[in-house]
Amino acid sequence: MHPRPTVAYSPYATYSREDWARLRADTPMTLSEADLENLSGLTERVSTEEVVDIYLPLSRLLNLYVEASQGLHSESENFLHKGDGKVPFIIGLAGSVAAGKSTTARVLQALLARWPSHPNVELVPTDGFLFPNAVLEDRGLMARKGFPESYDLETLLNFLGDVKSGRERVEAPVYSHLVYDVLNDQKLVVDRPDVVIVEGLNVLQPAKLPKDGEAIPFVSDFFDFSIYIDAAEGLVEEWYVERFLRLRQTAFRDPASYFHRYAKLSEEEARETGLAIWRSINLVNLTENILPTRQRADLILRKGAGHAVESVALRKL
Repeated sequence: MHPRPTVAYSPYATYSREDWARLRADTPMTLSEADLENLSGLTERVSTEEVVDIYLPLSRLLNLYVEASQGLHSESENFLHKGDGKVPFIIGLAGSVAAGKSTTARVLQALLARWPSHPNVELVPTDGFLFPNAVLEDRGLMARKGFPESYDLETLLNFLGDVKSGRERVEAPVYSHLVYDVLNDQKLVVDRPDVVIVEGLNVLQPAKLPKDGEAIPFVSDFFDFSIYIDAAEGLVEEWYVERFLRLRQTAFRDPASYFHRYAKLSEEEARETGLAIWRSINLVNLTENILPTRQRADLILRKGAGHAVESVALRKL
Protein backbone atom coordinates (compact mmCIF):
# COMPACT_ATOMS: atom_id res chain seq x y z
CA MET A 1 0.00 0.00 0.00
CA HIS A 2 1.16 3.51 -0.76
CA PRO A 3 1.63 5.82 2.25
CA ARG A 4 -0.96 8.56 2.66
CA PRO A 5 0.44 11.84 1.24
CA THR A 6 0.95 14.71 3.67
CA VAL A 7 -0.70 17.90 2.44
CA ALA A 8 -0.52 21.14 4.43
CA TYR A 9 -3.56 22.68 2.75
CA SER A 10 -6.92 22.41 4.49
CA PRO A 11 -10.13 22.91 2.51
CA TYR A 12 -11.81 24.37 5.61
CA ALA A 13 -11.74 27.64 7.47
CA THR A 14 -12.36 26.85 11.14
CA TYR A 15 -14.18 29.24 13.47
CA SER A 16 -14.32 29.15 17.23
CA ARG A 17 -17.77 29.39 18.77
CA GLU A 18 -17.14 33.03 19.65
CA ASP A 19 -15.94 33.99 16.17
CA TRP A 20 -18.82 32.18 14.52
CA ALA A 21 -21.38 33.85 16.81
CA ARG A 22 -20.21 37.28 15.61
CA LEU A 23 -21.34 36.40 12.09
CA ARG A 24 -24.94 36.63 13.23
CA ALA A 25 -24.68 40.41 12.75
CA ASP A 26 -28.22 41.79 13.08
CA THR A 27 -30.08 38.61 12.19
CA PRO A 28 -33.20 38.66 14.43
CA MET A 29 -34.07 35.88 16.82
CA THR A 30 -37.33 34.54 15.38
CA LEU A 31 -37.93 31.54 17.66
CA SER A 32 -39.80 31.76 20.96
CA GLU A 33 -39.17 29.66 24.06
CA ALA A 34 -42.21 27.58 23.11
CA ASP A 35 -40.70 27.02 19.67
CA LEU A 36 -37.43 25.86 21.23
CA GLU A 37 -39.26 23.45 23.50
CA ASN A 38 -41.05 21.90 20.51
CA LEU A 39 -37.83 21.68 18.50
CA SER A 40 -35.80 20.02 21.25
CA GLY A 41 -34.93 16.34 21.07
CA LEU A 42 -35.34 13.62 23.66
CA THR A 43 -31.90 14.27 25.18
CA GLU A 44 -30.98 17.58 23.55
CA ARG A 45 -32.53 20.77 24.86
CA VAL A 46 -32.26 23.57 22.30
CA SER A 47 -31.25 26.71 24.18
CA THR A 48 -31.63 30.32 23.12
CA GLU A 49 -27.86 30.69 23.45
CA GLU A 50 -27.23 27.81 21.02
CA VAL A 51 -29.61 29.25 18.45
CA VAL A 52 -28.17 32.76 18.77
CA ASP A 53 -24.52 31.69 18.68
CA ILE A 54 -24.67 28.86 16.14
CA TYR A 55 -27.89 28.55 14.19
CA LEU A 56 -28.69 32.20 13.48
CA PRO A 57 -25.29 32.74 11.79
CA LEU A 58 -25.80 29.46 9.93
CA SER A 59 -29.29 30.44 8.78
CA ARG A 60 -27.90 33.79 7.61
CA LEU A 61 -25.21 31.99 5.59
CA LEU A 62 -27.69 29.51 4.12
CA ASN A 63 -30.05 32.33 3.24
CA LEU A 64 -27.26 33.89 1.16
CA TYR A 65 -26.71 30.58 -0.63
CA VAL A 66 -30.43 30.05 -1.27
CA GLU A 67 -31.01 33.56 -2.60
CA ALA A 68 -27.93 33.35 -4.82
CA SER A 69 -29.12 29.99 -6.16
CA GLN A 70 -32.59 31.38 -6.82
CA GLY A 71 -31.11 34.33 -8.66
CA LEU A 72 -28.79 32.17 -10.75
CA HIS A 73 -31.64 29.84 -11.69
CA SER A 74 -33.81 32.77 -12.76
CA GLU A 75 -31.04 34.32 -14.88
CA SER A 76 -30.20 30.94 -16.43
CA GLU A 77 -33.82 30.42 -17.44
CA ASN A 78 -33.86 33.85 -19.07
CA PHE A 79 -30.62 33.08 -20.89
CA LEU A 80 -31.83 29.68 -22.12
CA HIS A 81 -35.36 30.94 -22.90
CA LYS A 82 -36.79 28.25 -20.67
CA GLY A 83 -39.62 28.36 -18.18
CA ASP A 84 -39.09 25.33 -15.97
CA GLY A 85 -40.13 27.19 -12.84
CA LYS A 86 -38.37 27.10 -9.51
CA VAL A 87 -36.31 24.21 -8.22
CA PRO A 88 -35.60 23.71 -4.51
CA PHE A 89 -32.31 24.33 -2.76
CA ILE A 90 -31.41 21.00 -1.14
CA ILE A 91 -29.39 20.75 2.08
CA GLY A 92 -27.91 17.42 3.14
CA LEU A 93 -27.41 16.78 6.85
CA ALA A 94 -25.29 13.81 7.99
CA GLY A 95 -23.81 12.40 11.18
CA SER A 96 -23.96 9.53 13.64
CA VAL A 97 -26.95 8.09 15.42
CA ALA A 98 -27.57 10.20 18.56
CA ALA A 99 -25.38 13.09 17.33
CA GLY A 100 -28.40 15.40 17.13
CA LYS A 101 -29.09 15.46 13.39
CA SER A 102 -32.87 15.53 13.74
CA THR A 103 -32.81 18.39 16.23
CA THR A 104 -30.44 20.42 14.06
CA ALA A 105 -32.63 19.75 11.02
CA ARG A 106 -35.77 20.93 12.84
CA VAL A 107 -34.07 24.11 14.07
CA LEU A 108 -32.76 24.95 10.59
CA GLN A 109 -36.15 24.24 9.05
CA ALA A 110 -37.82 26.65 11.48
CA LEU A 111 -35.23 29.39 11.02
CA LEU A 112 -34.96 29.16 7.24
CA ALA A 113 -38.75 29.24 6.84
CA ARG A 114 -38.77 32.64 8.52
CA TRP A 115 -36.64 34.26 5.80
CA PRO A 116 -38.99 36.03 3.34
CA SER A 117 -37.46 34.69 0.11
CA HIS A 118 -37.94 30.99 0.95
CA PRO A 119 -40.83 30.41 3.39
CA ASN A 120 -41.58 26.86 2.25
CA VAL A 121 -39.00 24.53 3.84
CA GLU A 122 -39.49 20.75 3.94
CA LEU A 123 -37.64 18.23 6.09
CA VAL A 124 -37.18 14.71 4.72
CA PRO A 125 -35.56 12.07 6.97
CA THR A 126 -33.97 9.25 4.99
CA ASP A 127 -35.23 6.69 7.55
CA GLY A 128 -38.28 6.36 5.32
CA PHE A 129 -36.07 4.99 2.56
CA LEU A 130 -34.91 2.03 4.63
CA PHE A 131 -36.09 -1.26 3.23
CA PRO A 132 -39.12 -2.58 5.16
CA ASN A 133 -38.31 -5.01 7.96
CA ALA A 134 -39.68 -7.93 5.93
CA VAL A 135 -37.13 -7.23 3.19
CA LEU A 136 -34.29 -6.72 5.68
CA GLU A 137 -35.14 -9.99 7.43
CA ASP A 138 -35.30 -11.84 4.12
CA ARG A 139 -31.85 -10.49 3.22
CA GLY A 140 -30.35 -11.07 6.67
CA LEU A 141 -29.84 -7.33 7.22
CA MET A 142 -31.87 -6.56 10.35
CA ALA A 143 -28.69 -6.30 12.43
CA ARG A 144 -27.30 -3.86 9.84
CA LYS A 145 -30.24 -1.49 9.78
CA GLY A 146 -28.87 1.98 9.07
CA PHE A 147 -25.87 0.64 7.17
CA PRO A 148 -25.71 1.71 3.49
CA GLU A 149 -26.97 -1.64 2.18
CA SER A 150 -30.18 -1.36 4.25
CA TYR A 151 -31.50 1.59 2.20
CA ASP A 152 -33.59 1.49 -0.95
CA LEU A 153 -31.11 3.69 -2.78
CA GLU A 154 -32.95 3.55 -6.11
CA THR A 155 -36.14 4.94 -4.56
CA LEU A 156 -34.21 7.65 -2.72
CA LEU A 157 -32.34 8.74 -5.85
CA ASN A 158 -35.54 8.84 -7.90
CA PHE A 159 -37.23 10.87 -5.17
CA LEU A 160 -34.39 13.41 -5.13
CA GLY A 161 -34.35 13.56 -8.93
CA ASP A 162 -38.07 14.33 -9.03
CA VAL A 163 -37.80 16.97 -6.30
CA LYS A 164 -34.77 18.62 -7.88
CA SER A 165 -36.47 18.76 -11.27
CA GLY A 166 -39.31 20.78 -9.75
CA ARG A 167 -42.05 18.16 -10.02
CA GLU A 168 -45.25 18.68 -8.08
CA ARG A 169 -46.35 16.49 -5.17
CA VAL A 170 -43.46 14.08 -4.93
CA GLU A 171 -44.07 11.37 -2.33
CA ALA A 172 -41.55 10.04 0.19
CA PRO A 173 -42.08 7.00 2.43
CA VAL A 174 -42.57 7.56 6.16
CA TYR A 175 -40.77 5.66 8.93
CA SER A 176 -42.06 5.02 12.45
CA HIS A 177 -39.49 4.78 15.23
CA LEU A 178 -42.22 3.34 17.43
CA VAL A 179 -42.85 0.25 15.31
CA TYR A 180 -39.33 0.38 13.87
CA ASP A 181 -40.53 0.02 10.29
CA VAL A 182 -41.66 1.86 7.18
CA LEU A 183 -45.38 2.72 7.24
CA ASN A 184 -47.08 1.49 4.08
CA ASP A 185 -50.19 3.64 4.57
CA GLN A 186 -48.44 6.99 5.06
CA LYS A 187 -46.53 9.28 2.69
CA LEU A 188 -44.71 12.58 3.05
CA VAL A 189 -45.67 14.85 0.14
CA VAL A 190 -43.10 17.37 -1.07
CA ASP A 191 -44.75 19.95 -3.33
CA ARG A 192 -42.17 22.23 -4.96
CA PRO A 193 -40.75 23.80 -1.78
CA ASP A 194 -38.12 26.51 -1.69
CA VAL A 195 -35.74 24.47 0.46
CA VAL A 196 -35.51 20.77 1.32
CA ILE A 197 -33.41 19.44 4.20
CA VAL A 198 -32.48 15.78 3.68
CA GLU A 199 -31.32 14.28 6.98
CA GLY A 200 -29.72 10.87 7.41
CA LEU A 201 -26.75 8.75 8.45
CA ASN A 202 -25.17 8.04 5.09
CA VAL A 203 -26.34 10.85 2.83
CA LEU A 204 -22.77 11.96 2.07
CA GLN A 205 -21.51 8.52 1.11
CA PRO A 206 -20.24 8.25 -2.48
CA ALA A 207 -21.25 5.42 -4.75
CA LYS A 208 -18.72 3.03 -6.22
CA LEU A 209 -17.68 4.36 -9.60
CA PRO A 210 -18.30 1.99 -12.50
CA LYS A 211 -15.35 0.99 -14.65
CA ASP A 212 -17.29 1.64 -17.86
CA GLY A 213 -17.76 5.32 -17.02
CA GLU A 214 -21.55 5.17 -17.05
CA ALA A 215 -23.20 7.74 -14.79
CA ILE A 216 -24.21 6.56 -11.34
CA PRO A 217 -25.57 9.40 -9.20
CA PHE A 218 -24.64 9.87 -5.55
CA VAL A 219 -27.29 11.07 -3.11
CA SER A 220 -25.07 14.08 -2.46
CA ASP A 221 -25.11 15.00 -6.18
CA PHE A 222 -28.50 16.55 -5.51
CA PHE A 223 -27.28 18.68 -2.60
CA ASP A 224 -26.57 22.39 -2.92
CA PHE A 225 -25.05 22.48 0.56
CA SER A 226 -24.12 19.80 3.07
CA ILE A 227 -23.60 19.71 6.85
CA TYR A 228 -21.96 17.09 9.06
CA ILE A 229 -22.70 16.89 12.80
CA ASP A 230 -19.46 15.82 14.49
CA ALA A 231 -18.56 14.80 18.04
CA ALA A 232 -16.07 12.58 19.84
CA GLU A 233 -17.04 8.90 19.85
CA GLY A 234 -17.18 8.85 23.65
CA LEU A 235 -19.70 11.67 23.71
CA VAL A 236 -21.93 10.10 21.07
CA GLU A 237 -21.84 6.83 22.99
CA GLU A 238 -22.92 8.68 26.13
CA TRP A 239 -25.76 10.41 24.26
CA TYR A 240 -26.93 7.14 22.72
CA VAL A 241 -27.10 5.35 26.08
CA GLU A 242 -28.83 8.35 27.66
CA ARG A 243 -31.43 8.31 24.88
CA PHE A 244 -31.92 4.55 25.28
CA LEU A 245 -32.61 5.04 29.00
CA ARG A 246 -35.10 7.82 28.26
CA LEU A 247 -36.89 5.67 25.69
CA ARG A 248 -37.08 2.84 28.21
CA GLN A 249 -39.15 5.16 30.39
CA THR A 250 -41.26 6.58 27.55
CA ALA A 251 -41.78 5.09 24.07
CA PHE A 252 -40.67 1.58 24.99
CA ARG A 253 -43.56 1.36 27.47
CA ASP A 254 -46.05 1.47 24.60
CA PRO A 255 -47.11 -2.14 23.82
CA ALA A 256 -46.97 -1.21 20.11
CA SER A 257 -43.27 -0.38 20.39
CA TYR A 258 -40.88 -2.73 18.62
CA PHE A 259 -38.63 -2.38 21.68
CA HIS A 260 -41.37 -2.90 24.28
CA ARG A 261 -39.38 -5.84 25.69
CA TYR A 262 -36.78 -3.38 26.98
CA ALA A 263 -39.28 -1.41 29.09
CA LYS A 264 -39.01 -3.84 32.02
CA LEU A 265 -35.22 -3.79 32.22
CA SER A 266 -33.64 -2.35 35.33
CA GLU A 267 -31.62 0.81 34.80
CA GLU A 268 -28.37 -1.15 35.01
CA GLU A 269 -29.63 -3.77 32.55
CA ALA A 270 -30.89 -1.05 30.21
CA ARG A 271 -27.55 0.75 30.34
CA GLU A 272 -25.69 -2.45 29.53
CA THR A 273 -28.11 -3.27 26.70
CA GLY A 274 -27.90 0.21 25.19
CA LEU A 275 -24.12 0.15 25.37
CA ALA A 276 -24.00 -3.29 23.73
CA ILE A 277 -26.24 -2.15 20.87
CA TRP A 278 -24.16 0.99 20.40
CA ARG A 279 -20.82 -0.82 20.29
CA SER A 280 -21.92 -3.79 18.16
CA ILE A 281 -23.98 -1.87 15.58
CA ASN A 282 -23.99 1.92 15.64
CA LEU A 283 -20.32 2.44 16.46
CA VAL A 284 -19.37 0.05 13.66
CA ASN A 285 -21.55 1.98 11.21
CA LEU A 286 -20.05 5.26 12.40
CA THR A 287 -16.43 4.22 11.99
CA GLU A 288 -16.86 2.24 8.76
CA ASN A 289 -19.39 4.32 6.85
CA ILE A 290 -20.41 7.64 8.42
CA LEU A 291 -17.23 9.24 9.78
CA PRO A 292 -15.29 8.71 6.51
CA THR A 293 -17.80 11.03 4.78
CA ARG A 294 -17.18 13.95 7.13
CA GLN A 295 -14.70 15.67 4.84
CA ARG A 296 -17.24 15.66 2.01
CA ALA A 297 -19.41 18.18 3.88
CA ASP A 298 -19.47 21.89 3.14
CA LEU A 299 -19.77 22.65 6.84
CA ILE A 300 -18.89 20.67 9.98
CA LEU A 301 -20.48 21.44 13.34
CA ARG A 302 -18.18 20.06 16.04
CA LYS A 303 -20.03 19.41 19.28
CA GLY A 304 -18.80 19.09 22.83
CA ALA A 305 -20.48 18.18 26.11
CA GLY A 306 -24.19 18.86 26.30
CA HIS A 307 -24.49 19.02 22.50
CA ALA A 308 -23.00 22.54 22.53
CA VAL A 309 -21.23 23.36 19.26
CA GLU A 310 -17.62 24.27 20.03
CA SER A 311 -16.34 25.05 16.54
CA VAL A 312 -17.55 25.39 12.96
CA ALA A 313 -15.52 24.38 9.90
CA LEU A 314 -16.68 25.92 6.62
CA ARG A 315 -15.35 24.74 3.29
CA LYS A 316 -13.46 27.53 1.56
CA LEU A 317 -15.03 28.90 -1.60
